[in-house]
Amino acid sequence: MSEASSDLENWQMEAESVINDVKDHVNELKISQKLGSSNQFIYLNLRTIENEEFCIELSARGFRIVGRSFDTNSIDSDEYFETPYSLLNSVSKKFKDSFGNALLEKLGELTYRLV
Repeated sequence: MSEASSDLENWQMEAESVINDVKDHVNELKISQKLGSSNQFIYLNLRTIENEEFCIELSARGFRIVGRSFDTNSIDSDEYFETPYSLLNSVSKKFKDSFGNALLEKLGELTYRLV
């Protein structure tokens, strides 16, 4: 397997990991099937809890909004987010509540087990 092919596979695995981490706090998050990914980045389509759509580029620099609808790369922004959580906090007011409530639930379950 070539290094470029291996890098692309790594980006796909990274994207799947991100999707699994936040899937309960968004309406939809998936790898774009229309925009071509490379060994340097991958595109994700995001629909927030508020039903706003974004196209996100995931690269070594972080997460960057590149479109205001699925499968679009029309925004040339220099604003990168280090984590999917920081990006979601900036575009979805309901994300913070959803994520926080899930953490409280898990903490409650852990506390209950320890008692």
